[in-house]
Amino acid sequence: MKITAEMVKELKNRTGVGLMDCKRALEEAGGDMELAIEKLRIIGLAKASKKEGRETQEGVVSAYIHPGNRLGVLVELNCETDFAARTEEFKRLAYDIAMHIAASAPDYVSKDQVPEEVLERERKIFYEQIKDLGKPDKVVEKIVEGKLQKRFSEVCLYDQPYVRDPDKTVGELIKEAISKFNENIRVSRFARFKLGE
Repeated sequence: MKITAEMVKELKNRTGVGLMDCKRALEEAGGDMELAIEKLRIIGLAKASKKEGRETQEGVVSAYIHPGNRLGVLVELNCETDFAARTEEFKRLAYDIAMHIAASAPDYVSKDQVPEEVLERERKIFYEQIKDLGKPDKVVEKIVEGKLQKRFSEVCLYDQPYVRDPDKTVGELIKEAISKFNENIRVSRFARFKLGE
């Protein structure tokens, strides 16, 4: 199938990825737009992981106030350059993450911020819940770790299913943004305020 400039432009508009990458993905997908998007997401996530260690000192602080003015969130979203931070797309990402925090009430940004004493307490609770099932120790350990991962998806922002698209996590949303902006992006911190709490 012949890949036209219109097809490449449409893919670029839908994904925010560079023209050459879009053309290559369409060629590999035989002109199938959805398959090309999937290929770009896979490539983008791979590229994003390479950028994750880079320093982020620019960014924005964004606020979300829920209708009724009884719930609000402040979030600091960082990136590498002020050029990226000033774009409407970056500001919108920060706002969407703040809205997600309002809806999902995470306790931590990521797993590595969970204090060791909290991890140990959770492990003990899960162990007590399943110790009498008569399973071998290795199976019990795997069950406990599985329950711990489930708990992370409830309390860690990056592991929570994104409220606007539950098929991906907030962490995956950020990785997609990293591949679009071609620089590291991370949530540094957030604060969630609810009237009376």
